Amino acid sequence: MTEIDKFIPTKNITLFRSCLVSAEYPGVESSTKYVFDKLGVEYVIDRNQSCCTGLGHYYDIFDELSTAALAARNFHYAIKNDHKQYVPMCATCYAILKSSAKLLNEKDEVREKVNKAFRENGLEEFQYDKGDIDVKNDITHVVDVLYYLRDKIPEHKKRDISNLIIATHHGCHYCKVHYDDTLCGYRNPEIIDKICEVMDAPALKWYDHKPRHCGGGFRQRYANRELSLDATEDKFLSLHKENVDVLLVMCPNCQLQFDRYQQVLEDRTGDKHYFAILNIAQLVALYMGADPYKVLGIQTHTVNVEPLLEKLGIDYNPEEDTLHVRK
Repeated sequence: MTEIDKFIPTKNITLFRSCLVSAEYPGVESSTKYVFDKLGVEYVIDRNQSCCTGLGHYYDIFDELSTAALAARNFHYAIKNDHKQYVPMCATCYAILKSSAKLLNEKDEVREKVNKAFRENGLEEFQYDKGDIDVKNDITHVVDVLYYLRDKIPEHKKRDISNLIIATHHGCHYCKVHYDDTLCGYRNPEIIDKICEVMDAPALKWYDHKPRHCGGGFRQRYANRELSLDATEDKFLSLHKENVDVLLVMCPNCQLQFDRYQQVLEDRTGDKHYFAILNIAQLVALYMGADPYKVLGIQTHTVNVEPLLEKLGIDYNPEEDTLHVRK
């Protein structure tokens, strides 16, 4: 698929909240809103939205039917609000919502079971009609919007980030579930890289294990912890070899794996090289002048982001609550 084939919305958007973003890295949401506001993206956040069930689904707690039913409910509110362009901040939400819409559109027996459950429980308003949501065009990720509007990003430049050594990690649920809807490749994914280029901060074109999974694997992180960390470790060591300053992600699950477990990985490998972990929306917001604490929420990160700010010449005085860039 080319970028021309895929419709990227800039209005009538429902910004789909992520439970992992809200619980672990709320600065991803505030950064996304900050950047969208700067770029003139029109969106709403619906208080009626429920979880996509991604975590429960991949723990085998939610079956496909339950997941499809919750998706139908969420789709109803987006359509009712005339903001049916769904834009998740999480790669797993993106994949789950697309899969659910596809199931509801293509499997008549699933759609009827879901609608029957709604009818039997007095929830007729949530019934889903075939084609209510266009799988390809109505559900896109935040990175798709940023990529589509990338040429406008430099218009809002407030900070120079060109001295950073950047590596990118693209969420597998964006690149490896719905191949036909993935922009800028999935074998050597580059959509985050393309966004970095317009900020004069090119990311590494390639490093060992670039397309590899983060290792989180949802329940694998807890049920098979050593196996999970083995998968993460290979990529971790590759990033150290490249001496990166920051790893950019597009999924809170990936961010959690590299950020919360960096000390564990250092202890396992004996290899210590600092690098920060940011969502791409956080880096764009920083480039646009956002407050690292009030907008990016770096205080919620496990790996201290302040050394990265120091490299960029950004000083912050918490007692005076002042922020400035050194000349």
